[in-house]
Amino acid sequence: MKLPLRYLRLVAWLRWGLPVLLLSLPAATVKILPQEWPHYGGDLAARKYSALDQINRNNVAQLKVAWTYHTGDVSDGSKYPVRSAFECTPLEVDGVLYLTTPFGRAVALDSATGKELWAFDPKLDKHRPYNLFINRGPAFWRRGKQKRLYWGTLDGRLFGLNARTGRPVASFGSGGVLNLRAGMADRFPKRIYGVSSPPLIFENLVIVGSVVSDGLPEGPDGDVRAFDADTGRLVWRFNTVPGPGEVGNDTWEGESWKGRGGTNVWAPMSCDAERGILYLPVSSPSPDRYGGGRKGKNWFGDCLVALDVRTGRRLWHYQITHHDLWDWDLPAQPNLVDVRRQGTIVPAVAQITKMGYVFLFDRVTGKPLFPIEERPVPPSPVPGEEAWPTQPVPLKPPAIARQGMTPEEINRLDPETEAECRTILENANLGKMYQPPGLEYTVLFPGTNGGPNWGGASYDPTLNLLFVNSMDVGQVVKMVEGRAGSRLPYMARGIRQGRFWDSRRLPCQVPPWGTLTAIDLNRGSLRWQVPLGLVEKLAARGITGTGSPNLGGSIVTAGGLVFIAATNDRRFRAFHSETGRQLWVTRLDFSGHATPMTFWSRHLKKQLVVIAAGGGNKYNDSYGDALVAFALP
Repeated sequence: MKLPLRYLRLVAWLRWGLPVLLLSLPAATVKILPQEWPHYGGDLAARKYSALDQINRNNVAQLKVAWTYHTGDVSDGSKYPVRSAFECTPLEVDGVLYLTTPFGRAVALDSATGKELWAFDPKLDKHRPYNLFINRGPAFWRRGKQKRLYWGTLDGRLFGLNARTGRPVASFGSGGVLNLRAGMADRFPKRIYGVSSPPLIFENLVIVGSVVSDGLPEGPDGDVRAFDADTGRLVWRFNTVPGPGEVGNDTWEGESWKGRGGTNVWAPMSCDAERGILYLPVSSPSPDRYGGGRKGKNWFGDCLVALDVRTGRRLWHYQITHHDLWDWDLPAQPNLVDVRRQGTIVPAVAQITKMGYVFLFDRVTGKPLFPIEERPVPPSPVPGEEAWPTQPVPLKPPAIARQGMTPEEINRLDPETEAECRTILENANLGKMYQPPGLEYTVLFPGTNGGPNWGGASYDPTLNLLFVNSMDVGQVVKMVEGRAGSRLPYMARGIRQGRFWDSRRLPCQVPPWGTLTAIDLNRGSLRWQVPLGLVEKLAARGITGTGSPNLGGSIVTAGGLVFIAATNDRRFRAFHSETGRQLWVTRLDFSGHATPMTFWSRHLKKQLVVIAAGGGNKYNDSYGDALVAFALP
């Protein structure tokens, strides 16, 4: 039956304004439209939302594995000095699935079957001391019938490939590759400079951030650059540490800005394509624990920065952590959302933070949409350090991660864990939020990996809910004097990799240790929060609902579902987007420390959901290489 145009317009309005009424409409009135996944976050706005609803709340329990592809790229640290983390979110365009592997290879698959179509190997030197073998995915470019794939590697190269053939684009850079280290790491030939997250493609620009070493004061530049997609010519460069005459240079005492490392953008970026605004989640300056040599607020470290995407000109910025001493850099792609205020829709940007705060700004002006207070915080006891006296705290939404504990909140679920944790507490102090690390061991929440991390958030525009996963693993840290001749007067030292857990990685405080939260953006309140994950040995004793450490992200669909793996328990789950009730769970061969994606297969006439399951990372001892696709029978 063909519906009248005015009825279709009414349905479209209801999907935004009155989602409850929409959900009450007969399913036949909502047509499933084919949908691809052409960007890391689904779209440039990083909504991680799909309008597909073939898989929905009524049938999600029937999901089965449709196909599995093994990359072959996995490292447990025995053959190579670095371990692997399969954090890729693939792209899907025109029936082809594009992914990158932990070793930086680009692969194209038939998206209906998982059959390999082509693979390109950049021949990464796997014996170099990277932090992890990691690559979160490629970026897709299209002009007419031309299709290309762009991605960066851990050793600082940017590749451009013909997406049909997997062959380098000869006109791009030197035979299809750019040396990103040139002009950025020239003075530091042995220091890390590379790329772990996908570039952002806008019109004919390939915009790329970087992973840099941040252990010493000086290091490779963390600037963001835009290159011409055809030639590789540099179009613009934004200085993340402002030089003389630039806005923010006076937030660095003396010449402490000069040669400063860190202050990079390692997480994915997002873009308001209609308004031409690029959003950067900038990392912390180096070194990330001792700031005695960089006194001041240190712009644009830990700032959300909005740029004119075509020119790289700064439009506005907001610093979320002043003079960072905790490694609480901005870890996640900013989400472009809409907020209803007094009957008016305000285009907004939401920034997830490691601290568990969610900051919400007018995406055009940078004006906060909920009040933010500058609250006094403790001073630093470390000689030569001057912690900034206040830190910004949003009054709404409430924090979604643990930010402290009392002695009574020690983990008593396991006697061995309790004994180990009490031993740690006998030799450490319990700190408060934004307490600088001192000369004695202090327990601080969140930990260095934060509550939320690079998985970020997904956004349902019909419900105006933001979904964020988080974990509660604290840190145990103190500052010690640097070695003789070191450029660091003080450096951080931790217990058990700096994490507040026992020898079996069980957190030392009461659960939950991982959560999934839905945030009502109109009200700035939590719609629901549920534990995310379990611990096998505790579940065997009937102890569930603990949650678990997690790295990865979620997506949300018009089928009323939030899909997420992320946890270190090898599970892949689907939750009811309005209530948080778990509707489906399956066990993977390896934990899925990645963000899933979904698309419509024209060949199969089915919606597929795909997750990278590689285990390893920071929380697992088992390593895999599986890309797994699920569909209805």
